[in-house]
Amino acid sequence: MVAKIGRGKSLFGALSYNMDKVKHNTATVLAGQKIIESPDGTFNTAQISNSFQAYLAANRKTEKPVVHISLNPDPDDRISNNDYKVVAKDYMEKMGYGKQPFIIFKHNDIERSHIHIVTVCVDEEGRKISDAFEKRKSMAACRELEQKYNLKSAVKKKQSLTEPIFKPVNYKAGDVKSQMAAVIRYLPRYYQYTTLGTYNALLSLFNITAEEVKGQYNGKPRQGLVYFALNEKGEKVSNPFKAPLFGKGAGYSELQSHFAKSKMHLQNSPSRSALKVTIEKAILATKNEDEFKARLKEAGINTVVRRTVDNRIYGITFIDHQSRSAWNGSQLAKNLSAAVFNEWWNNGNKPEIHLQNQSDVKSTNNSLMTGLNRSAENEKINSNLSDAANALSDIFGGLLPQTQREDYEEEAFARQMKKKSKGLRR
Repeated sequence: MVAKIGRGKSLFGALSYNMDKVKHNTATVLAGQKIIESPDGTFNTAQISNSFQAYLAANRKTEKPVVHISLNPDPDDRISNNDYKVVAKDYMEKMGYGKQPFIIFKHNDIERSHIHIVTVCVDEEGRKISDAFEKRKSMAACRELEQKYNLKSAVKKKQSLTEPIFKPVNYKAGDVKSQMAAVIRYLPRYYQYTTLGTYNALLSLFNITAEEVKGQYNGKPRQGLVYFALNEKGEKVSNPFKAPLFGKGAGYSELQSHFAKSKMHLQNSPSRSALKVTIEKAILATKNEDEFKARLKEAGINTVVRRTVDNRIYGITFIDHQSRSAWNGSQLAKNLSAAVFNEWWNNGNKPEIHLQNQSDVKSTNNSLMTGLNRSAENEKINSNLSDAANALSDIFGGLLPQTQREDYEEEAFARQMKKKSKGLRR
């Protein structure tokens, strides 16, 4: 079991976050301690809020008195509502909140169920309940509760996790948001790309696309990104998801920073010339688009082509999984621009290629052999993944957590709590 503890100033915000989910039938109120309830046993936001007012009114100087806790058992644990109540109360006792008012919510809006607890960290006399060594105390409490209630150990699960989970989104499988997050959150850590176009080319391998949105807020221009899941035809099949749901690195300003850093990194990258020659060799050795793409895929390079409705090629991106970089054709050379490939594949005018020297050829052959070896290894890893996904699982395997089961709305709310309290001391 994993516990996450957040602190903030707004009791209304913490309660609204959970009660909105109750309203939409993705959460239920399990129980409350020292919480006012209606005669029929139900709860509403006003009653819950009033239950904490005496404590908040007595608060002496604690600037972030609201505590929002989530307890997350292993997805394979089967816990009844009554067991959740017992676990929650036991955890609160161990953390020093046993005599405090608190409300317990059970969330069912993602693949696994989990509980949220809202309380305050000031007692009836307004004194702050100590949070010294809170993280250490919480981890110890979770280990004790795992043993006491026969729950799976989060520590052992983390140590044994080796299965590659970095894979394309399957919108038919459900929980699309978490599938997308498992890709979006980690690409910036491992891949270099310099534009929104090359970023989208890389995302397209995993059935995702990003779109820029512009507007004004308080008279000032604002820019942001939204993400969509795609089907096998590249068509949007999901509602838009705002970038903050996928973590800080998915936002507009963070991506602009990543673009700038990638540009600096790739400017003098030795992989550039090797990739250029590999592509030129593929042009010489093939007759059409399908052969060309297949040739490069054998070398661990994906080709993403962007076309207008009348089939004109206006963009081409090469994604090299060996150097973990995405390049527009025009970034590599003039003879590899989208216009050149449009002339070849739409008008039959194949470009003339002149390899410069034998060292270029040798470099290309080495690159091709490396790609072929890696492709063979990838097939052994998982035959039902695409070549691109296999190349990535070879890189990421065993490194990534089980992000498809995380609650990204919860993480976004936790960041919001911190943001509102930024610059303040407890």
